[in-house]
Amino acid sequence: MTASASPPGTGEDPAAPDPAPRTARSPAARGPIGKGPSPITQGPHCQAEVDPLAALRTPADPPWDVYLTGTVFLDIIFTGLDSAPVRGTESWARGMGSSPGGVANMATALARLGLRTALAAAFGDDHYGDYCWDALEQGEGIDLAQSRTVPGWHSPVTVSMAYEGERTMVSHGHEPPPEEPAPDCPPRARAAVASLVPGRRAPWIAQAAARGTRIFADVGWDDTGAWDLAGLADLEHCEAFLPNAEEAMRYTGADCPRAAAHALAEHVPLAVVTLGADGAYAVDRRTGCTAEVPAIAVEALDPTGAGDVFVAGFVAGTLAGWPLADRLAFAGLTAALSVQEFGGSLSAPGWSEIAAWWHEVRSLDRQDPAALRRYAFLSALVPQEQARPWPLRRAVPTIGFRHSA
Repeated sequence: MTASASPPGTGEDPAAPDPAPRTARSPAARGPIGKGPSPITQGPHCQAEVDPLAALRTPADPPWDVYLTGTVFLDIIFTGLDSAPVRGTESWARGMGSSPGGVANMATALARLGLRTALAAAFGDDHYGDYCWDALEQGEGIDLAQSRTVPGWHSPVTVSMAYEGERTMVSHGHEPPPEEPAPDCPPRARAAVASLVPGRRAPWIAQAAARGTRIFADVGWDDTGAWDLAGLADLEHCEAFLPNAEEAMRYTGADCPRAAAHALAEHVPLAVVTLGADGAYAVDRRTGCTAEVPAIAVEALDPTGAGDVFVAGFVAGTLAGWPLADRLAFAGLTAALSVQEFGGSLSAPGWSEIAAWWHEVRSLDRQDPAALRRYAFLSALVPQEQARPWPLRRAVPTIGFRHSA
């Protein structure tokens, strides 16, 4: 099934002005750590159109659906480059945008899918940190009561250049503050998303799992080259592990991604291996169920954050109790929609985009009936009336503008 013959409009800003001066708020003004949900002003994105867990909610539920901790970057994204920058020359990009990145990509993706999301992170007291805090709390409705401002700490920054469906990134950051962003006792939540680090435990993962939080984990590239699965010690606390195909094969020694998924399922109840343009494959050890869903064909503008969006979609479907194949299909759809926009958190789709896509693809001639049936579960979730056109044009939150376009 083809999602779109061309990428959606991006609302790109080719020449943003210099940052407007603002007075940074003190740490106390942002609320004390560990005091529970903080008041949230509704912003342009933080009112989700669909609550995927509405039928499951009870008064005894944890206050949060998903808990996250990690590093927030300021991402500056350049798009519309004809090729990779060439040494000794100047390249002009036809578009640019800025947004919170790093763990903010995952937090935003979860919040836009209607999950109540709490983030524990350190923020610099510079303009970048103030901007990222406001964008996440006011714009996306993410609770930052567990986060803190660190006086004198420079916010990490990443510049991303997107071209030919790929990306090149340059990052800058100082040593992290001495205190861990994650509290000793993470808040009660249905689920948490963790990025495993070879050879290193994160104490909050075991603490959260002991309190009944379901841990969904991914992993980055192993720069040591060891690829020792035993080095991922916190995997024992995880419900699901979602590496890509190359990572899965290196950790297991398997010669194909599907065999790697089965090998990983011996160590974690649910193994999901993403296969890039071929979709994803999953093994559920508890039920004996396997599922494979092909990817949606799209013209990719920028793959930044697509892996985070995939995980967020899978977490949403799992918490909602959907069948395994539906979870894979939904995760793949959200990732496909995200690569048609630029940026990480900028590109995370919400239910408006999902609904608009579903209405659009059903209206096209010569669609594969079997492909349409694969996504038929969306009909019970999205509004029946298409209120907005598709492709959609987003307002881009760029530093220097006080209001979205």
